[in-house]
Amino acid sequence: MHVKNTGRCKELLIPNSLVYLEESGNPARKTKYDLIAVEKVVTEKKVRPRKKKLLINMDSQAPNKVASEWIHENKKYFPKLTLLKPEFTLGDSHFDFYAEYDDKSNFHHKMLIEVKGCTLEKDSIAFFPDAPTLRGLKHVKELTLLAKRSEYECMALIIVQMKGCKYFTPNRETHADFADALKEAKSSGVKIIAVECYVTPETLVAKEEIEVRV
Repeated sequence: MHVKNTGRCKELLIPNSLVYLEESGNPARKTKYDLIAVEKVVTEKKVRPRKKKLLINMDSQAPNKVASEWIHENKKYFPKLTLLKPEFTLGDSHFDFYAEYDDKSNFHHKMLIEVKGCTLEKDSIAFFPDAPTLRGLKHVKELTLLAKRSEYECMALIIVQMKGCKYFTPNRETHADFADALKEAKSSGVKIIAVECYVTPETLVAKEEIEVRV
């Protein structure tokens, strides 16, 4: 089985967890199946605590596809999208998307967007990362620098690969430098957006924007 996720996922891949697999159509592959989603049993903290099942998408390639669909459909941040280019290179930096759009006053905007997929949930709160991420830290610092220079509008888009989290926050316990960098990014003008998703074994669809606390 191939796990399509580069995180540790230690709170998900535990004995007796229900997982969803997709059979590969490539006979030359060493592994026959891809891990697509994991069902996590969580306890809601209420007067009478009860357990519920939370389906979490595990495909690390899915967030960028979802982000592209979300950007095309979102009129709040992209009133009139005129260009969306994936895998954009700027100097020595690489970003998931470069977008151009016109606002309601027909002013033209240019934006760099970096996407992060979030699979870590604790007490109905979404966290990123689940392991130290030097790559993620580098991306956030690059966005911050460009935002300070006012060369581009910048966005860090967190795709929360589950539904039902109260808010998103960086995982300071796991990577304090990333949490500090995200806080500085926000104060420098980088938009930090978190979007929860509706998950089935076959689909991952962006739904509502959730609160971000940095």
